[in-house]
Amino acid sequence: MVTPSDNVRQSRELVRQLHDSEIYKDYEKAFRETTGLPINLRPIEAFDLPHHTDPNENPFCALLAKTNQTCSACLQLQKRVEQEARMEPKTLKCFAGLCDSAVPVRVGENLVAFLQTGQILLHTPSQREFKKFTRELINFGVDCDLKRLEEAYFQTRVLEKKQYEAVLRLLTIFAQHLATLSNELMVSAKQAESPMISRAKVFIAEHQSEEMSLRQVAGAVNTSAFYFCKMFKQATGLTFTDYLARVRIEKVKNLLLNPHKRISEAAYEAGFQSLSQFNRVFRKIAGEAPTTWRDKLHRRSAAG
Repeated sequence: MVTPSDNVRQSRELVRQLHDSEIYKDYEKAFRETTGLPINLRPIEAFDLPHHTDPNENPFCALLAKTNQTCSACLQLQKRVEQEARMEPKTLKCFAGLCDSAVPVRVGENLVAFLQTGQILLHTPSQREFKKFTRELINFGVDCDLKRLEEAYFQTRVLEKKQYEAVLRLLTIFAQHLATLSNELMVSAKQAESPMISRAKVFIAEHQSEEMSLRQVAGAVNTSAFYFCKMFKQATGLTFTDYLARVRIEKVKNLLLNPHKRISEAAYEAGFQSLSQFNRVFRKIAGEAPTTWRDKLHRRSAAG
């Protein structure tokens, strides 16, 4: 049985390998130089800003990304794009009217990644539109240089609908190539990973919310704790304790996408036995406190 956690882990590893492949590097370079647009290959459930720091990032979007309120709105848009593009390419507009698109990379019935581009307009920008969304920014409580924002907005790339559709067809064709490469990588990974390790990962994913020991997992895959410990570290590069902690932290991050979920609830739901342990592990793995990580996603002004 493949669990959601296994899919996310597999997607991230596949994307890492695809990024390192020559075919992706060549296509990425050619796409940026030919279209002038940003491009990003993203794993599933990677709710970050896909084009931030891209060489072709829209200056307007780069300015908005500097504020917590608009950054959070963009992250919510990314979540919607991913949810709606699981079977076919999907284009959505942000509150400022810019388009962002995702093309799914699928291997059979499995969704493994997304190719994304966008940050463009499909119509000529107008002062009326700019004034409308600046009012929304003010309601959000955003404090930014509106003059710089206006200049950047009116420099936004404008494409005709047919032009942009052609760009998305290029991404769709490339997604098919990446799907073939992904399948080859997945087959190689299955051949390389022993059935014992695969069963152990499934068991961990299914029981991550419960108290769990190395000896318990070793027993579930019918081997000794000593042998399992040695083989698990060799296969994953992590100790059992570190691997379990990372699985639980990823679960917490997904739960905290819900703005109404308390951090303590998420921690216990993911299997942590104490908040002090959770805070220590989260900071170690994520590089910051859970409250800081959460604020970056959901900080809103009172008016928002």
